Amino acid sequence: MKTNAGALLSSIRIDRAADRKISVQLYLRLKDILLSGGVNPGERLPATRTLAKEIGVSRTTVIDAIDRLTAEGLLDARVGAGTFVSQALAGRPASPAAPRPAAGESHAPSLSQAAADARERFAPRAWLPHKSQAFITALPALDLFPMAHWARLSARHWRAGRDDVMGYGHPSGHQGLREAIATHLNAARGIRCDPDQLFVVAGAQQAFFLISTLLLNPGERVWFENPGAIGARNAFVAGGAEIVPVDIDAEGLSVVDGLRKAPAFRLAFVTPSHQQPLGQVMSLRRRLALLQAADEADALIVEDDYDGEFYYGNQPQPSLKSIDTRDRVIYVGTFSKSLFPSLRLGFILVPRNLVGALAEVSAYWLSGVPTATQAIVADFMNEGLFATHIRLMRRAYKARHDALLEAAASLRPHIDIRPTSSGFHTVGFLPAAADEDRIVAGAREKGIIVAPLSRYSATASGRKGLVLGFGGVTPDDIRRGVRKLADLPELARPLV
Repeated sequence: MKTNAGALLSSIRIDRAADRKISVQLYLRLKDILLSGGVNPGERLPATRTLAKEIGVSRTTVIDAIDRLTAEGLLDARVGAGTFVSQALAGRPASPAAPRPAAGESHAPSLSQAAADARERFAPRAWLPHKSQAFITALPALDLFPMAHWARLSARHWRAGRDDVMGYGHPSGHQGLREAIATHLNAARGIRCDPDQLFVVAGAQQAFFLISTLLLNPGERVWFENPGAIGARNAFVAGGAEIVPVDIDAEGLSVVDGLRKAPAFRLAFVTPSHQQPLGQVMSLRRRLALLQAADEADALIVEDDYDGEFYYGNQPQPSLKSIDTRDRVIYVGTFSKSLFPSLRLGFILVPRNLVGALAEVSAYWLSGVPTATQAIVADFMNEGLFATHIRLMRRAYKARHDALLEAAASLRPHIDIRPTSSGFHTVGFLPAAADEDRIVAGAREKGIIVAPLSRYSATASGRKGLVLGFGGVTPDDIRRGVRKLADLPELARPLV
């Protein structure tokens, strides 16, 4: 039984009212598809009976068109196998696309006011990578992921009943995964919650958009770390919020600065376990002050715990959510850092009084994250593989962090790379006279990716620096990357 019925050619349309013969129309349309790259060299065409049925013409008409294209060398007929696109078309440039309309003939559709305003206020995000290299900040250690265990669990679920893995998922998330996350948060982050407070989403970015949609009206004020996480800021901007940039000091977000700038705020966004991008951990004193400020303003706090599992050595500070006694904190987590980004899997833990509202919003707009993916992650957690992986990653990131600090000694005094106690990126501060953009561009020419600190700032923070990721690269690659940075003219010339 043949399992390949050939390319889908359903774009072919026959105009029966036209003067041109049907066989000629079919011949010309097929020829256009072949020459424009619509099917690949070596690809099999449908059988003549199949194509005739799909287009709605006689088989004789199809045979006539196929024979003409075969005679021209565009198709290759193989007895007993079928008709294939000729390999002679390999490497041939596709026919050019239709010319663009002349100026004045066409224009882009108008955007909504919200979209137009938000686009002007969006912060530029770095291209999100798929391949590890020094010093990309967005990727975990993909080289150490336990692929064999993942493949075993995947095979188990894809052999399950089709209804279980192929239908629409529950908008709030797979119950087994919600239960596994609740158990993990209790044991690892000190957060006690019920599974029905958890909502599984397609990554942290979707979580921020949902929070913005659920809670923010245009013009409401959001305290936001400055510098801070770009994606979350863009989500709130898109919702019409007024971003209030709040200074960061050695203890984290400055509550005093926030109260001075906007005492009546609706939300505060923080990354207390590992400030994005500066890397420090918010002190317990500052966490308690933030909770008190939110309570007095009747505001909520969004805690982004994007890499909170990865701390080095001593016990970490408790999560903000774990010391929240007044249900002010919305906790956002992601598996992009703890497992891998292409899962597109995250979760929101909401206060009990928001469960019903978020369940309704999810049911209105979301179809759920793929069920099989959620079930695989649930088993990965329940079988202890997640805990084992986190422990391994802590050791690996500590080794890579130490390798960066050791190698970066050669960059002083041009770059002051600061140690961090968690996560897999840190910041290197530059002298005030340094040109961030030139250093970033020069590094890219050498195959090194670094992010300027200014990219993360809603307003000028008065500091210059580079954000350096070390989690996704081996210690040897880190050392090679540092040597390339040291060769940049901007980092080699004497400081004035």
